[in-house]
Amino acid sequence: MNPSTIRLLLSATALAAGLSLAPTLALAQGVAYVSSEKDDALAIVDLKTLTVTGSVPTCKRPRHLQRTPDGKQLLVACGESHAADIIDLATRKSVGRLPLGDDPEAFDLSPDGKTLYTSNEDEGALSIIDLASGKLLKSVEVGKEPEGVKVSHDGKTVWVTSEAASLVHVIDTTTAKVVKNVKVGKRPRRMALTADGSQLWVTNELGASVTVLSTKDYSTVATINFEVKGARATEITPVGITMTRDGKRAFVALGRANHVAFVDVASRKVTDLVLVGRRAWNVALDKAEGRLLVVNGLSDDITVVDVAAAKALKSIPVGRVPYMALVVE
Repeated sequence: MNPSTIRLLLSATALAAGLSLAPTLALAQGVAYVSSEKDDALAIVDLKTLTVTGSVPTCKRPRHLQRTPDGKQLLVACGESHAADIIDLATRKSVGRLPLGDDPEAFDLSPDGKTLYTSNEDEGALSIIDLASGKLLKSVEVGKEPEGVKVSHDGKTVWVTSEAASLVHVIDTTTAKVVKNVKVGKRPRRMALTADGSQLWVTNELGASVTVLSTKDYSTVATINFEVKGARATEITPVGITMTRDGKRAFVALGRANHVAFVDVASRKVTDLVLVGRRAWNVALDKAEGRLLVVNGLSDDITVVDVAAAKALKSIPVGRVPYMALVVE
């Protein structure tokens, strides 16, 4: 057996056992919340000790997480409760519910924090909700199985992916109307904006790719295709994506290929592939952008990855079917 194969087997064994692969490296500071679809709870992870320190009960089937602009509360989209649970971060307790319509999954907030945009999968619609009152302002019909929601930096546009139609819907937030439908890869899921807002990166779960769109005219700038040695193309199912604040690097969770891809944004080239847990679903960076949290939906854990070294440090059990991680400190 060659040395590289031995290293790979040791890494996989250590990750499965939750062992640190690089104990001498400095660990991150902060706290992350991880939603667990089957436990109806949020796990609290200390990023310094890389341990779960608590749990917050929440509504049924919690998925997408986002912090309010004032930093005081956490919004949790709960698919089977048809609402967002509002968690006070100081007390770590629920302080209310916000109706989101049928089967909400992903959402985003306007830059001023006043308006919430959420996809409703069963309804094939985008709901526009006033955050203060909870009032539904508008429902916008989109393609079947809407998923990802992303608001532009200036708040004038919201993008919604339709899994079934393989489209990105471009919606004017002033008129609440679809102004363009853009064809992308098969089963688009999530999106990320470059730092200057000029490009929208869209993950295509059944296309093993990312479509890079120009936000000026919605032409396809590039298609980034992923390959993982030993994995079939059908096992490479990218979903979660995030970028560094400077927009130089993107990270893409490759689903059932059990890897996360590091992508140089300027060249659109994959620079590293890191083995993580089973069905890498979502990704999040810590505040210093030195650690990447990869949420693994089938191994019920998150893998903490050292960004500079492109190496997995530790896998941490966080509950049944984890969906998303959000760093709040």
